[in-house]
Amino acid sequence: MNTEKDFSPLTPNIVRALNDKLYEKRKVAALEIEKLVREFVAQNNSTQIRHVIQILASEFALSQHPHSRKGGLIGLAACSIALGKDSGLYLKELIEPVLTCFNDSDSRLRYYACEALYNIVKVARGAVLPHFNVLFDGLSKLAADPDPNVKSGSELLDRLLKDIVTESNKFDLVAFVPLLRERIYSNNQYARQFIISWILVLESVPDINLLDYLPEILDGLFQILGDGSKEIRRMCEVVLGEFLKEIKKTPSSVKFAEMANILVIHSNDLIQLTAMTWMREFIQLAGRVVLPYSSGILTAVLPCLSYDDRKKSTKEVASACNHSLMKLITPEDDEDEDTQSTVSPPREGSPPKSQDDLNGCSDSIDVVRNKSFQRGSLFQIATTAVTLDLDGIVQVLDRHLHDSSTGMMTRIAVLKWLYHLYIKTPRKMFRHTDSLFPMLLKTLSDESDEVILKDLEVLAEIASSPAGQTDNSLSCDGKSEVHVTDPNCSALNISLFNQLYSVTGSKVVDSSPSTPSMNSYFYKFMINLLNFTLGFVVHYLLSLRSLICLSPPFLYRQLCLLLHAENIFHSMADILLKEEDLKFASTMVQTLNTILLTSAELFQLRNQLKDLHTQESCTLFCCLYRSWCHNPVATVSLCFLTQNYRHAYDLIQKFGDLEVTVDFLMEVDKLVQLIESPIFTYLRLQLLDVENNPYLIKALYGLLMLLPQSQAFQLLSNRLSCVPNPELMRTTDDSQECGAKRPTQAHMDYGELLEHFDRVQSKHLEVRHQRAGRANHPDRKLLL
Repeated sequence: MNTEKDFSPLTPNIVRALNDKLYEKRKVAALEIEKLVREFVAQNNSTQIRHVIQILASEFALSQHPHSRKGGLIGLAACSIALGKDSGLYLKELIEPVLTCFNDSDSRLRYYACEALYNIVKVARGAVLPHFNVLFDGLSKLAADPDPNVKSGSELLDRLLKDIVTESNKFDLVAFVPLLRERIYSNNQYARQFIISWILVLESVPDINLLDYLPEILDGLFQILGDGSKEIRRMCEVVLGEFLKEIKKTPSSVKFAEMANILVIHSNDLIQLTAMTWMREFIQLAGRVVLPYSSGILTAVLPCLSYDDRKKSTKEVASACNHSLMKLITPEDDEDEDTQSTVSPPREGSPPKSQDDLNGCSDSIDVVRNKSFQRGSLFQIATTAVTLDLDGIVQVLDRHLHDSSTGMMTRIAVLKWLYHLYIKTPRKMFRHTDSLFPMLLKTLSDESDEVILKDLEVLAEIASSPAGQTDNSLSCDGKSEVHVTDPNCSALNISLFNQLYSVTGSKVVDSSPSTPSMNSYFYKFMINLLNFTLGFVVHYLLSLRSLICLSPPFLYRQLCLLLHAENIFHSMADILLKEEDLKFASTMVQTLNTILLTSAELFQLRNQLKDLHTQESCTLFCCLYRSWCHNPVATVSLCFLTQNYRHAYDLIQKFGDLEVTVDFLMEVDKLVQLIESPIFTYLRLQLLDVENNPYLIKALYGLLMLLPQSQAFQLLSNRLSCVPNPELMRTTDDSQECGAKRPTQAHMDYGELLEHFDRVQSKHLEVRHQRAGRANHPDRKLLL
């Protein structure tokens, strides 16, 4: 016991009562202390007052004996009551020993400490604000106290302190925020509830602008938003909602840049919707300020676009974010960097920008939790005007295309982004084309029709973009430079590219004079598309079933809508003319011919070829004809389309020298079916004018004679029987041919075309015989 020491001016009776185990005696001692301190206050004897407080603190409140500590606490509270408004002069001495008792192992003593501090704060009121941080620190610990009485007492003290802060205009927010930022990462649900309640109070005080410090606590708020307690989540939602309302009211004063990264890293299911909602508001309110963070935003947003109906709300908000962000890209972003404002270098401690930064959020979350998220953010912070982070965006988009687990809607969104970027920033985007091109070609085999169609749009834009028409692009004079450094450019038939062009260095000197002017990626695209078609055919033959992906004919029809149909057929004809695989060339010609004759998308091209009125149309016909010779029936149908009936008749006459197979007859059968289609309505009407179209009738009779007496035979026979007068079928003079009557038709050397047809078919015959020889060769070796 402390009775032997000198505790003056405290009397021995007061000392004994303070050390007593009974609360009633300690209370009596407290009343005596209050009376004694009042006398000192009246005498203005601050020395004695401090001496009394010092004795109560060191000898009692901080004593090793529990009853003495309880006596010291009630004595300090009595001093504060006696001091009244003057208690503010002694608050440090009064508060510190009481707060020390908050850590006592005895729950009853913690309760008494809470009661004593309540009395001290109640008397001092606004004077306690300079000591707010230590009070808040102590209260935050009691908020998670396991004893219900202690928690109840701390709640009373908490409400009192909140009232004082609300009433005062002297609250030091700058000094408080670091403590708030530290404690907001507590995992205890009661501590979280305590923190949230204080943020809500501070946010409601008009004189306190907590929005300025929101970047420092926003990450912690989103952590709390993921708490397992529904009540805590609800409170946090209210706080975030209040902040968002204030952001909308005063967007000009909001630090969007410092908070954008925080929103990016939160992808937990419980908080993702809120993070996306904030992101949407940030993009709409801040505008181009968020552009430097586009890659991070896309990392968070794109996966959400493939969510199912269970996360419909998140998907819709993410879609709005994606759309709003896309609208921020303008042609100005295609300017060179030296004409734009630059982005400041990373601040000290900032991690380098790498693939890992974009892949996930764990590292960034750790940085934020270490209270240095502003220095270690995912992206650099713009100091002046913003600069589009195009490299980062392309990296994110490319990664999603490569990821096999990426959802269909996400893949579509990625392709829409690429298309948008090629439209808005074509010059800068073409720097990335070599790396993007192989994956875009691979995406043509995607299982989704929508993905393939969007992919075609991107490829078509690349192939036709003026930004790609540099000195290394194809030119009208037929000479160009074509870059073939991409190893995937022609994966299935890489020699095709080299055969298509005679390359000296990288200079192309063997290009068709009829080739239209396109950039270098156009021919890359066409060659790869042809290889894709070859792969489709091979896969089909191996599997003997239809593929899930869109068929090549559909791809070509779509391309004709996206690019000029004449360019597509020009390039394909040029490429197929050099194709070594004659079987494949014949199949491709048959496919392209069917597209040409049946697709609504090619109406204008058919009209261009129908009359051959211009030199350009004649050149196109000759270009197609030379490749169409890989397939005799397709060549005849091309002559029918272009009204070259005499030449069609001459070709059919040569069919007697060809190897007539079942497949050949089936193609003739299909041609007869086509003649009955709406495409050839003009041809059927010309049968009425027998006198001027004798070779048309002779050509049709030639087809009839080729056919066995099948359904197609009957169909064509019935058609020819409708010719008005057989007498008119006599052959007229050459000068009266239909060809001679057609105005402004450019001269074409049909004899040379026939010779070309013979040469091509001779090659086909030779290849077929070689193939047959190889098929029998193993047996002959066995006989030897």
